[in-house]
Amino acid sequence: MSESVSAAAAGTGRAEDEVVELCSELIRIDTSNYGDHSGPGERAAAEYVAQKLAEVGLEPQIFESHPGRASTVVRIEGEDRSRPGLLIHGHTDVVPANAADWTRDPFGGEVADGCVWGRGAVDMKDMDAMTLAVVRERVRSGRKPPRDLVLAFLADEEAGGTYGARHLVDNHADLFEGVTEAIGEVGGFSFTVDENRRLYLVETAEKGMHWMRLTVDGTAGHGSMTNKDNAITELSEAVGRLGRHQFPVRLTKSVRGFLDELSDAFGVELDPEDMEETLARLGGIARMIGTTLRNTAAPTMLNAGYKVNVIPGQATAHVDGRFLPGYEEEFLADLDRVLGPRVKRETLHSDKALETDFDGSLVDAMRSALKAEDPISHTVPYMLSGGTDAKSFSDLGIRCFGFAPLQLPPELDFAGMFHGVDERVPVDGLRFGVRVLDRFLDNC
Repeated sequence: MSESVSAAAAGTGRAEDEVVELCSELIRIDTSNYGDHSGPGERAAAEYVAQKLAEVGLEPQIFESHPGRASTVVRIEGEDRSRPGLLIHGHTDVVPANAADWTRDPFGGEVADGCVWGRGAVDMKDMDAMTLAVVRERVRSGRKPPRDLVLAFLADEEAGGTYGARHLVDNHADLFEGVTEAIGEVGGFSFTVDENRRLYLVETAEKGMHWMRLTVDGTAGHGSMTNKDNAITELSEAVGRLGRHQFPVRLTKSVRGFLDELSDAFGVELDPEDMEETLARLGGIARMIGTTLRNTAAPTMLNAGYKVNVIPGQATAHVDGRFLPGYEEEFLADLDRVLGPRVKRETLHSDKALETDFDGSLVDAMRSALKAEDPISHTVPYMLSGGTDAKSFSDLGIRCFGFAPLQLPPELDFAGMFHGVDERVPVDGLRFGVRVLDRFLDNC
């Protein structure tokens, strides 16, 4: 074994040991994002990340878009500065957690039963920790990446990124000068088919979003009287129609690529119009995959009235709408048709859908890094049913992938960890991710 290879292996071992502590410490910083102007803990997380980067001689910058809403960015010089740069981005905010529902403290960062437990364990302080561990060890040992790296640890992703990625792209685009590609969350995780094949899903696409408010105006009146213009009745019927509506199947290239790989893995011909049996074989990730076959609109909130004997003059509902790349206009037209003319639809937050091809040298680097650590790995494209900060960075012409490598035990309901109770990440998965990410950076 050469001296350089031996040093790299030793360094990766140190990073594997450090990643668990980093993940636990990040989880202990409560960065709950309540979807308003507050972001308790985001500034503390930004300072924590900056400190860890500064400890090894880097010069990170903290950008505060609103009091307490802070992100940390640093550029690391590569061997060949003439090459376009690579962005690694992760968010530090998390969705809130009700401790009474959890087996363990959601902000305790406890290591137990082979896992690190807590809010953000997979969404996405695991990748933040892996990035920090790998980069810290590479800088300590003087191992430069092949090209410039930009690391961005971001606020506010869970509420659309206004105070995080969106703020940086709109106001500090120079931070990403020369960057043409990026990796971020919800990709590179494993799905075990059998003892001879394990699929690793790399995100090449994500659905767009329309978060909206629906309003129906009616005639206010006394609750004891007949009222044929009841806003609650009209809105409830419309919401019921929408909640039960099944949008048509529309296959994008990422979904078609994933289904082709599934067909090969299972040895069956898949019918996109009849996926129930196939989805059942996917276990927990079926919730992610099933919704990438079509547009979706999920009613999430209802509000009307102020007193039991008063029929209100207005009723409102909120809906989380997600559309496939290339199908936004069709989605909105279908919405209006299903809701009917009485319902006023108002968009509260919207963002684009993304899709890129599953090819190129960056994909090759992902594939080879995974294969080196897991000989039965098979890397496949897939579409994320939600959204990430990639939507903002794509405005700078950056080609974005989801690649936060994790090897997962087959019994773990990975999809259920996202925004779920008892969120946790396997320690072995974190260590695996460190090794893969380090190899990936050698060849990116």
